[in-house]
Parts: sequence; C-alpha cells; structure tokens
Amino acid sequence: MPFPRASGILLHPTSLPSRYGIGDLGLEAYQFVDFLARSAQQLWQILPLGPTGFGNSPYMSFSAMAGNPLLISPDLLKENGFLSEDDLCEVPDFPLDQVDFDRVIEWKMPRLRQACYNFTQKASTIQKKEFESFCSGKASWLDDYALFMALLDAREEPVWTQWPDELRQRKPEALEQWRRDLKDEIFFQKFLQFEFFRQWSELKEYTNAKHIQIIGDIPIYVSHNSADVWAHPEQFKLDPETGEPIDVAGVPPDYFSETGQLWGNPLYNWKHLESTNFAWWIERVRGLLDYVDLIRIDHFRGLESFWSVPAEEETAINGEWVKAPGKALFKMILQELGNLPIMAEDLGDIDQAVIDLRDHFGFPGMNILHFAFGSDANNPYLPFNVVPNSVIYSGTHDNNTTVGWYYEDTSDYESDRVQQYLGGTGIHGIAWDIIRLTLSSVANQAIIPLQDVFSLGADARMNIPGTAESNWDWRYRGEALTQEYSDRLKDMVMIYGRYHISEPE
Repeated sequence: MPFPRASGILLHPTSLPSRYGIGDLGLEAYQFVDFLARSAQQLWQILPLGPTGFGNSPYMSFSAMAGNPLLISPDLLKENGFLSEDDLCEVPDFPLDQVDFDRVIEWKMPRLRQACYNFTQKASTIQKKEFESFCSGKASWLDDYALFMALLDAREEPVWTQWPDELRQRKPEALEQWRRDLKDEIFFQKFLQFEFFRQWSELKEYTNAKHIQIIGDIPIYVSHNSADVWAHPEQFKLDPETGEPIDVAGVPPDYFSETGQLWGNPLYNWKHLESTNFAWWIERVRGLLDYVDLIRIDHFRGLESFWSVPAEEETAINGEWVKAPGKALFKMILQELGNLPIMAEDLGDIDQAVIDLRDHFGFPGMNILHFAFGSDANNPYLPFNVVPNSVIYSGTHDNNTTVGWYYEDTSDYESDRVQQYLGGTGIHGIAWDIIRLTLSSVANQAIIPLQDVFSLGADARMNIPGTAESNWDWRYRGEALTQEYSDRLKDMVMIYGRYHISEPE
C-alpha cells in the first residue's frame, strides 16, 4: 500500500543517550521524539527490538516476539516505586559514545531483578491485574519464551541443542518439572516482558500523539538459539535427532562480501508452515503491529526465493536459490489482518520474480543513495529513477555513514559522479548534500540515519555486514540534538513537501 509523502530518522533505541550505558525507554527517548517533532519528521525507524545474544545483533534474537530487557528504563522503574534512589546511586563510568554490552548487563540485570522482587512486594491490585492480563494475552509465546530463558540461565549449556534429550525434545514431564523448579526465574522473565511492553507502549502513544509513526523491522529469519526454534522445531529445517540446522540462511556474494554472507539461521519448513495457514507468521506480524505502525520486512527477497547453504559450509558461496511461498503467505496475512502497512527491503540479488511479488501487493521497495553513483544515468537508485511508491535512504544501518562512505569507500569514478550530480553545493558538507538529494526525490518516504544529520564519520557506523564483533554499539550524546539541526531538517522538509497531517474527521 502506498504511504503519504513524509520523512524520518533511522535510530535504534540502544543508540539513545542514558547514564546507564545503553539507550533506554526513559526521558531521552521522549526528548528524541520531541526533536523529531520540532524537525517536522513524521517517521521514526528502529531496528528489531528483541533480546539479543552473542554479538548483540538485533537480527539474532532469543525470540521473534519478545522485547529487549536492556531497553527498560531504570528511571521509569524508580518512578513506579520498583527501584529506589539507592539502587541507582552507584552507576559505573560507562562510555558516552558506545554501548559496552557486557558491563551494561553486569550492572543492569541485578537492578532489574531487584525491581521484580519489589514488584512482588509492592505492586498494587491494579498493577497485579495488569501483569496477569499481559501474561494471559501473550501466553502463546510468553510461556515458552520465559521457560527457555530461565533454562538458559539455569543450565551450563549455552545452546538448547546441548541440553539433555528430555529438554531438547520438550518431553512434557521434564518441562513441567523444570517449570516448578524455575518458577521464580520464569516469573522474572515475564516481569521483564511486562515492563518492557508497558514502557514501550507509553512511548509509542507519546510518539503517535506527535504525528509520528514508528517503522518496526521484522527479520525474515530467527536465531537458531531461540525460543521460537526450540518450541516449534517442526517449522524449521532441522535434524530431528540433534535439532541442528540441515541448511542455513545467507546471501550469495554481493556489495558487502566477496564470499557472500553466511548468517547461519535455520531455514523455514515452508511445507509445514503452509499446512497451518502460516499461523506462526500471522501471529508474528500481528504481535509486531501491536507496538509499531509500519513494518519493514528485512531481506524481503527471501520470501520469494531464499539462498540455502548446507550447514557444514564455511562461506555462503556454495548455496542455491530455493522457491518460497511468499504470495500465499501475504494473501493469508492480508486475509487475517487486512491491508498491510509493509515496506519491502528489496536490496541485493533481485530478479523480476521478487519485483513482481513486491508490486503484486503494492509494497514500497527501498532505494539507497550510496548505491546510486557506481554506474551511469540508468542506475535505479538515482533520485530521478526511483518511483513514488518507494522509500529512499541516504544509507542504512548496514552502510557506512555518508561521510565515511564518501571519503573512504567511493572510487574516484563514484566521487566524481557524486560531485557532478550535486553540482558543487557543499553548504553544510557531503552528508547534508546527500540528505538534500534524499528529501528532494520523488519517493514517498525518505529516511536519514541520525549519524548523517550529525555529519559523523565511519567510527559512528552501526554495522559492518559479515562481521560479528564491534557492531551495534554506536550512541549519540543528548546535547547533539540542537535547534540548528531541527531548523535545517524542517526547512528541507517544507521545501520538498514532506510534512502532512490528516485532521480527524
């Protein structure tokens, strides 16, 4: 479905300022929303919000449904009476510009446990009923998730496939015994989800009241070491004896890697999913729409055909394309949920079949300006070649920042093409030249990473695809959200007609 002409900022909540070492859903998140509103931005794009494991990637979560407890604001817990000033008085000297995930976990998790204990002692009748209602409403995924996380914490094996047979194969008697033994930890995991979604829902309500919509991100695949795969192994291509993947996900050699990207996620058993009318996928989309307004489907092309790599391979080179039932999936989601506010991340090795699937449902595709200058005037990412029903970005979380890209990644040919195309504007530097190109395009929606607003270099990059370490940790400082940036963004938005508010009837 086409969307109104608008613009917005790409920023994951972990990148927000906070004295607790990681961005959270407290005051600074509201201040960022205020900055968006002052800047006439009507979109806030985030990355997946799930709880992360090794590597801290939001695309490798312990659950496709749960929220990341590290985003819970200690200050909001204190406001609700579940933490005291003493609990928050000794805060480590966390770095201001990066997230040190290990140190954050070491400091924050004991405070969250204290908040959970205080909830059991101090929660009002209304709060207890809200908790019970939340647990009941989310039981279809929350019960398995809470047990899974409790088991990960209790056992020495870090991956569920290493658990004893009765747990790996989910024998009912074993599960019931562990539920009894781990009832306190299970309660804690449910409390974390209750508090995360409570804080997020309040932030979303505030954001929407400012005429800003949140674009959520749904990874096409889930992590092998996740509650989803453990609880529903029949939905994935796994060895029935060991639970290990038979084939894994990735992409062939591309712009980012000469050997492709070997993601390692288990592939879907599409035959089984189709036999259930895609019930798990429908629940997943419905759940995400509870707390975002629009959905970006990561690696959309994998729903038409996916790159299947034998699990024993060390790179993604020796894979093959396998058809997926994307059309049937979206027809069923449409039947169950109505019109789909979906954007398609249609980058990479795209063929006509992917384009046909995208266009059949009217999903906007993506255009990246960093990819626009490596060829001639026929390049599909140049602003005059994009179509209105699409989303244009200066760059994404997988790209270098615009400053880093221009000065470190472009060839002489590309940088010459950029300057020829720009005509030598350069009032505020290359980042703002590209921002102007982005906002001036005919694409209905334009998204700018916050790093480009600040004209930051490569050290502010969010992710380098194909690498496992030193990603996802960039943060900005609160004082960077200046009125000058707001005015500059707002002026451009107004010039290029990207601000519209629909009055209620």
